[in-house]
Amino acid sequence: MTKTLRNDPDLWSPHFPWPAADTHKHARGRLVVISGDAWSTGAARLAARAGLRVGAGLVTVLSPTEALASHAPHLEAVMLRGFDEPGQLAQLADKADAAVIGPAAGVGEQTTLNLFALTATGVALVIDADALTSFQDDPDNLFSVLDRDDVLTPHPGEFERLFPGLLAKEGREGAARLAAERAGAVVILKGPRTVVAAPDGRIAVNANGSPWLATAGTGDVLAGFAAGLIAQGMASFEAACAAVWLHAQCAGNFGPGLISEDLPDLLPTVLNMLFVAKSGPRPG
Repeated sequence: MTKTLRNDPDLWSPHFPWPAADTHKHARGRLVVISGDAWSTGAARLAARAGLRVGAGLVTVLSPTEALASHAPHLEAVMLRGFDEPGQLAQLADKADAAVIGPAAGVGEQTTLNLFALTATGVALVIDADALTSFQDDPDNLFSVLDRDDVLTPHPGEFERLFPGLLAKEGREGAARLAAERAGAVVILKGPRTVVAAPDGRIAVNANGSPWLATAGTGDVLAGFAAGLIAQGMASFEAACAAVWLHAQCAGNFGPGLISEDLPDLLPTVLNMLFVAKSGPRPG
């Protein structure tokens, strides 16, 4: 059995997608985030801003047409496009490198159809929240369309809906490992010691978890961090590990009073620390 790894920068920093001097925005990856309805738009914007902050070159919120007016006043560098049915969604996402689906997307058939539309494009998926719960009655239907580039991001309750009884029987590490194998995708089992598992048996446990992440919307930011790194070409297991560590480090640096909206804007300080460690101090 593959040994459990400690999730810290030594694990994934050699794979981190730092841009070269001649890198342009199109080379840094295209990320799309699927929005919920007009009353449930904030979560998608959190994920989109997180993806942009972590380095994705082009980020677009793909929104039901009726929700476009809810998004438009709040987006600047993040772009916005509307769709009315899954076929249109697939066309809009066709050239994307990664997609987030689930944050406040709504639980039910529309979300499942949207997810299936995305899988037809070949885009790497980060599947969170409502997109996980939408498959609670037939998890195998979800697993049948996943591949090793996709990432599931359940908290323990969502994990139980997709993998009933596994957590109680196997414990966090064993359950995550078996879940990733069963799903054929990377699994981020969130919690105080978040576990990241790959379908090939690799598993990493995070050690810098922060209690300040226990507030609404932080999971949406985590999904955006992971998808933004995948969009830049980072392999999904390493991207998931990096996203989890960065997410917790931002929260730990901020401390009490953290809300999810703070997290993307805390990231540059953490990234700069990593960049200096890699490159050495800047001259001057």
